[in-house]
Amino acid sequence: MSGYAQQAQEYLRLRTALGHKLAEAHRLLPSFTAYLDEIAAPAITIEAALAWAQLPDAGPGTSVWARRMAVARGFARHMSGIEPATEVPPAGLVTFRQRWRPPFIYSPADVQALMGEVPRLVPAPLRAATFQTMIGLLAATGMRIGEVIALGRGDIDWAEDVIVVRDAKFGKSREVPLDPTVAAALARYAALRDQALPAPASSAFFLSGRGSAVSCSDFESRFRQLLARTGVGAGAPARPRVHDLRHSFAVHTLARWYRAGEDVAALLPRLSTYLGHLIPGYTYRYLSATPELLQLAAARLEKAKEAGQ
Repeated sequence: MSGYAQQAQEYLRLRTALGHKLAEAHRLLPSFTAYLDEIAAPAITIEAALAWAQLPDAGPGTSVWARRMAVARGFARHMSGIEPATEVPPAGLVTFRQRWRPPFIYSPADVQALMGEVPRLVPAPLRAATFQTMIGLLAATGMRIGEVIALGRGDIDWAEDVIVVRDAKFGKSREVPLDPTVAAALARYAALRDQALPAPASSAFFLSGRGSAVSCSDFESRFRQLLARTGVGAGAPARPRVHDLRHSFAVHTLARWYRAGEDVAALLPRLSTYLGHLIPGYTYRYLSATPELLQLAAARLEKAKEAGQ
């Protein structure tokens, strides 16, 4: 482990002990310290932080650059007390104006194509099973990628087929009921994992080939490769993301309710709770996510108007 990686671990440990929620830093800092090692930086500089934040795997139209810089800036402030040559990037160096980004909606066939390509991209059996099962879980539950990576072995109630998501975004915990087929897939993965790694270094549910927790940056990198190899989302107005699996789950759920004639307005708060949204308003955005949903909602409204005449 490099000196930067060790300092990053200590930084995260200290900040966590003080009660700070650092999910973003846990996810992004390993990439930043690896970049610093790659360029052999003797100290963190504004130039190095900016170059890493603006790596071309993400564009300026996303929030990625700003979130990376926030993580680099926090770590630089910590390192400035250890290494005098450290330069702390000024606030506002990279900004992002929050806007609603139309999601890419994965079809069931898209998800199957991505999962089917995994063994050809990642030939190691355990790693392939890890990526396949993670993609399936994301698509089937709408969980956030950070929640799936943070999932511990004790966070699944096998008797009730429920996942307990602990200390998620906004500091909220929740229960995520599982379809029996999803629970069965998780059980098959757990059996394969335990056979391959009987004494892992981590208590995480999803493990890398070394027995450590899966790296978010590694998963997202592999996911982008899967998109390129399968052609899923090619030509879409917005480039598909891992997070769009969550959007897709919400949209497919709403569409299914509309087709079944359910009272969607009454069920939306349940979906909001299931997804872990802070307020139901975030869930209502999905009603305008696709033309199909708009048509279904419009048809329901028109039918209600006719009934009232």
